[in-house]
Parts: sequence; C-alpha cells; structure tokens
Amino acid sequence: MGRDSPRILPRPALCFQVLHWAQLNADFVIPLYCFDPRHYLGTHCYGLPKTGPHRLRFLLESVKDLRETLKKKGSTLVVRKGKPEDVVGDLITQLGSVTAVVFHEEATQEELDVEKGLCQVCGQHRVRIQTFWGSTLYHRDDLPFRPIDRLPDVYTHFRKELESRAKVRPTLRMADQLKPLPPGLEEGSIPTMEDFGQKDPVTDPRTAFPCSGGETQALMRLQYYFWDTNLVASYKETRNGLVGMDYSTKFAPWLALGCISPRYIYEQIQKYERERTANQSTYWVLFELLWRDYFRFVALKYGRRIFSLRGLQSKEIPWKKDLQLFDCWKEGKTGVPFVDANMRELSATGFMSNRGRQNVASFLTKDLGLDWRMGAEWFEYLLVDYDVCSNYGNWLYSAGIGNDPRDNRKFNMIKQGLDYDGNGDYVRLWVPELQGIKGADIHTPWALSSAALSQAGVTLGETYPRPVVTAPEWSRHIHQRPGGSPHPRGRRRPAQHKDRGIDFYFSRKKDAC
Repeated sequence: MGRDSPRILPRPALCFQVLHWAQLNADFVIPLYCFDPRHYLGTHCYGLPKTGPHRLRFLLESVKDLRETLKKKGSTLVVRKGKPEDVVGDLITQLGSVTAVVFHEEATQEELDVEKGLCQVCGQHRVRIQTFWGSTLYHRDDLPFRPIDRLPDVYTHFRKELESRAKVRPTLRMADQLKPLPPGLEEGSIPTMEDFGQKDPVTDPRTAFPCSGGETQALMRLQYYFWDTNLVASYKETRNGLVGMDYSTKFAPWLALGCISPRYIYEQIQKYERERTANQSTYWVLFELLWRDYFRFVALKYGRRIFSLRGLQSKEIPWKKDLQLFDCWKEGKTGVPFVDANMRELSATGFMSNRGRQNVASFLTKDLGLDWRMGAEWFEYLLVDYDVCSNYGNWLYSAGIGNDPRDNRKFNMIKQGLDYDGNGDYVRLWVPELQGIKGADIHTPWALSSAALSQAGVTLGETYPRPVVTAPEWSRHIHQRPGGSPHPRGRRRPAQHKDRGIDFYFSRKKDAC
C-alpha cells in the first residue's frame, strides 16, 4: 500500500480516531460525508418519514461546521448524495489508487448492511478496510463482559461492573495541520432543505433547544453549562425540568451526530471535579452517558430483536394499531394536557424533555395500548437528537419488553403533571387554549364544573378535546394541590430519593485519563 495513495473516511464526524489513523498512514486523506437517500424514505413498520425537518436542519448545520473546521486545518469535507457503498466505489474508480477505506463500526442492522456493502465494494477493488469502534464512553473491547452475550440485562448490574472494572480511554487531539485531498477532487456542494423536499422549520420562541448543529456549538454549550454558569453542579436537581435551556445539559443532539465525544465530556467532568466541585450532579452526567452506552451495547447483544414487536423478552402483548388514537397522540390532542403539551413541543421544536419522553411513551403503550413501534418511529421522525439505539432501547423499556427489571411500570399522567408542572405553567406554554384555567386544575379540565370551564373560556369537545382515555388511578389526584416547596418556573421540586451507586462512586479512587 503506497503512502501516496489516498484514504477515504466515509464517516468523519464521528471521532478523531478515524482521522488520526488516516493521518499517520497516507499522504492524501478524503474526509467524506454521504447523504444516504435511504435515510429520507419511510420507516420500517408504519411508513413515517425517517428524517424530519428539525434533525435535517441540525445535520446540515453540523456538516457545514465540520467542513469549516477541516478547512482551517488544510483539508475539507467531501460531500456527496448517494449510498455510501456506491459513492465510495465511484471515488475508488475515479482516483485509481486508494490504499484504504476507514470508518466506524455500527451496532444496528441498516448501518451494518451499509458496512457490508462497503466491504464488498472494497473487496472488488482490492482496497483495504480499516474500522474502529467509537461513539461510546467505554470502548467495546474494554467491557468486562466478553463475549457481548454476557452483557447484563439490567442497567444497574452493567453500570456497577463498568465503574469498578473498566477505564475510559483518553481522547485524541486533532492535528493542527491535516493531510490534503488528492489533486483535482471536488469537495461537492452541501445540499439544502429543499433538495430533500423539506422546508426550513421556523424556530419556535418557546423551544428548550434553540441551538445549531456542529462541534463549534457543542463546545460552546459545554463551556457555558460547566465553566461559565456552574449549572452542571446542580444538574441532578434540575434535570427533570420542562421549560428553558438550563434545566439539563442538552448534549444529546450533538452526541447523536458525533459533534462531541462522550469521552471529552467525561474528561471535562473530571477536570471540573478537580477544579470546582464533585457532587451527585457531576456524577449524574456520567450516569446518563452510561445509559447511552448501555443501549448501544444492548443493540450489539440482541441485534434485530430491538425492533421486534415482542421485544427483548419475547412477550406476547395484544398491541393495538388504532391510527385514530395514534393521530390524537402525535398531534397533542388526547385531552390529557400534560401529554398534549409534550407532544406539541416535540412537533414544534424537535425536542422534548426526558421527563416528558417517559410520560408520553408510558401513555401510548400503557394507557392507549398502542404498538410501541408507532411511538418509536414518530420519535425517529421528529427528534433532533434521534439515536437509533437509545430511541429503541428506551421505547422497549417503556413498553415493558426491554431492560426494565420491574414488571408493569406505568406512569400516572396526573400525578406526574402535578409533580413536575405543579402550577401548570408548562401546559399553559404549549396548550394555550387552556390558559384560562388557574393552577393545578389545568391538568384535569374534564373534572371541572361547567361554570369553571365557562369562566376559563374552555368548551370540552370544541376548544379542547375530551380525554381519549382516563385511567382509574388518576382519580386519586384530581383536585389535589401539589405540595412541597415552590420550584422554579411553576414546577414543584419532586421528592428526592437516595440514588444507588452514589456512595460507591465517591468511595472509589478515580483514575484520571
């Protein structure tokens, strides 16, 4: 393999590891991003669009930012529209002499099929394939569970084993000067929203995620959340918030596209703990990153079963496929205000809080009894932070057919609304037709008297829907006033429970990377 031959990197946004290897092994390097047309078709079960406008805009911004970053270092990002296996084959033919094609290994079937196609194309041209594992905090090869079939089916067991027996590998620094493209190769234009038949979504002023894609914005967010404001030191207390940018890290969209590395976040947490403070909140950021790791490794273990109707547990559940009920859910017209507020936020912004996601998923699967894959595919379409492993892993968990050790976990929509939106400010933000209802009564408008509804300007069945379902356990909380101390932005602070693993974390010796 001559060092004057180029290296092709089909997925450069994911990690410096791939770029670092190519830098050491070639005189010409081609960072490549392919807009795969299969990502813009329909979903597998219900034919929903795979990539919606919010995530597409975020992706386009991320690709532009990556190109600008590479240009500052003497390279650029080659962009093509087409299947990666076809694009790479054409480039190999065009260039005539290619040493290697380098990419990250993935965990789920569609991505593995692309990898297989790349291997076939490279095999036909006698081009070497070099792959790396990336995107997780802990490297796959460092897991104390080998083979992957030994991965625990309960997150707590997984977490404790990793925290006691594995180390996080250090990040790699991108070189100041990168190898150039081979002479004569056009970088290609970055497509627009219109090229995919979509319109640029209007930014809703109510959004909790008014951010742009790309590494530049990701690093700015980390700087703000950690070092400028110290918000990370109270993350565990605020993470169940609903309104605004500051209740959570908001790293997920950038993590999903590889704009920021979980290992870099880990290193910044360690630095923050050394220089500022180490507490339950700083640990909890790592706790959540471990959940992200866990779902990716679960996908490796179970393969196609993470998409199966019966899930990981092969449970026979008589899921319904009522499209009318599904429409009520996805449009935020169920007549249950806490659910509707969250679903409307998702449609308008591409984002929803973690607390909201748990509730609307529980409502769809446990209260409506609908096929969980309907919800998973709707999230796939709309979420700006969509990640296949986390999305399907969480939906399996909510549906009771995944990695939840508790049977029949079900969220009480009214209690949840009272706990996390006690004064109803979040519901008023997203369900303005109920703004006339004061206080916590906004969560159960069907329980109000005709006089109270009339005074609030609400007519059930006309200005706001009657509930499509009411669960018997909700009645215990109707007309109940939320207790506890006032919480910012109309939410009372939920009861704090002792979190397992905290003492373990603080008692062990932490090795710096």
